[in-house]
Amino acid sequence: MPKQNIEAVNISAMTAEQRDAALALDVERLLRFGRKHKLIKELDAIVARNTLLDLLGLAQPSEEKVPKEDFDTPAALLDEMVELAAAKGLFDGSVPQYRINFETRMMGALMPRESEVCRKFRKLYAKGGPKAATDWFYDLCVVSNYIRTAQIAKNIQWNTATPYGELEITINLTKPEKDPKVIAMERLQPAASYPKCMLCKENIGYAGRINFPARQTHRIVPINLAGETFYLQYSPYAYFHEHCIMLNDSHKPMEMDRHTLAEIFDFVAQFPHYTCGSNADLPIVGGSILSHSHFQGGRYVFPMQKAHIAVPLRNARYTGVKAGIVNWPVSTVRLVGRSSQEVQNAADDILRTWRDYSDTSVDIIAHTGDTPHNTVTPILHYDENDGYILDLALRNNRTTEQYPDGIFHPHKEYHNIKKENIGLIEVMGLAILPARLKDQSAAIADILTGSAPNTSREAGSPLAVHADWIDGLIKKYGTGLKREKAEAVLRDEIGIVFSHVLENAGVFKQDAAGQAAFLKFMESVGYRKAQNARSRQKRQNIFDILQNTP
Repeated sequence: MPKQNIEAVNISAMTAEQRDAALALDVERLLRFGRKHKLIKELDAIVARNTLLDLLGLAQPSEEKVPKEDFDTPAALLDEMVELAAAKGLFDGSVPQYRINFETRMMGALMPRESEVCRKFRKLYAKGGPKAATDWFYDLCVVSNYIRTAQIAKNIQWNTATPYGELEITINLTKPEKDPKVIAMERLQPAASYPKCMLCKENIGYAGRINFPARQTHRIVPINLAGETFYLQYSPYAYFHEHCIMLNDSHKPMEMDRHTLAEIFDFVAQFPHYTCGSNADLPIVGGSILSHSHFQGGRYVFPMQKAHIAVPLRNARYTGVKAGIVNWPVSTVRLVGRSSQEVQNAADDILRTWRDYSDTSVDIIAHTGDTPHNTVTPILHYDENDGYILDLALRNNRTTEQYPDGIFHPHKEYHNIKKENIGLIEVMGLAILPARLKDQSAAIADILTGSAPNTSREAGSPLAVHADWIDGLIKKYGTGLKREKAEAVLRDEIGIVFSHVLENAGVFKQDAAGQAAFLKFMESVGYRKAQNARSRQKRQNIFDILQNTP
């Protein structure tokens, strides 16, 4: 990525006139960026300029020569403009959300209208296919700084080898921690019901507030999924490449039924280069927004999709569908077939059976009174050779006195690393871990190298949440590691904890009893163990020997 040619500006040393002159020049630099990346055309630049001059309290545009610059996103330039605007008193610069909202408002002056975006997307889809359309739409979201690539780049990422393949670990640093001032301001905010949630279509162009992000750069594209109107958008803080969201036209709750499966299949049929999945429709095992029906997807291959079949299965009712239990910590069934309808029928059978399935020997109870506990997390992608590949992760959200957060939820001994719900993205093997782990793991590395004492048992220690874990690490590795080794050890150990968290979320455990119970459930749906190629060949060899034996 080309280096951004933006020099640091000493804003505190500027006079008011110098500050306004710098802002006026930055407006021209931003307009030049917008023209170059086709956000605006020449006549649009006049309107955008006047909008920005008004927003920034400037009487006239800059007459200075605009430098020739080549940067991929306007992030650094916008940062400078935000600093100048805050110094001018246009907003309270000490409040991070106000800074983000003002920046978005400035960039919104360069955005094409929603109808223009939809028209261009449809034209590209018709002429060049789905990939051409999404390539353009994704680039629009990047160059408008709606997708915050500069913040996303701050995330800490690595892979950890496990018995299930490599898991992907992310310490999420994209969103700043809220300080006490912001929390206090949020409490004073009047109750608001517009937009109803952060997924509603009314977010496009919304100005934002202290507890709700500005969305002047937000654009969506309507798509029809199984007869219902949805909108395709991208996530501003993407967790993977081309992380997209498909939101329902109506603000209605998440559902998981045959029609939901049809919507997911319709999306992948229209955009076969994207994976599509849905959070479950129940609390604890569902995502963070259960009030608005939506799916998530992207142009990405997740660890789950690389996992192999541990137990191949067959069902005489679906001869065109290959099935199997996946070697995965979250109990998952894989269905593969070229016929969309046949795979959907097979999946619906599993879903309907699972809704009412109980096996108290492994703590699975389908209902408590009228309260349902069983549901699924579906993940679908398309392969040129095999057709549709659907992974159904079986979920149960029951709680007990021993497990008040959920029997199949991260258990307390792992809350130092992960205590939030395990939703769609993490079911697929991509951990989203809290930002606090950055500094905490650095402090633990100090202990493992002997450069700092273990204070985790002291009152008020920021490492208190990790005390038991640290004791185990010291017992295993000692306190004489080199720094690089200590950091590598911590990455591996965090990844291993995440694998255990996923095992906690599995309704059928990774032991003989759990796997026998898993097979028993699949048999209740009509599946039987299928011989793999190696077993068939072994039987054929035995048969040949017997045939040739005198």
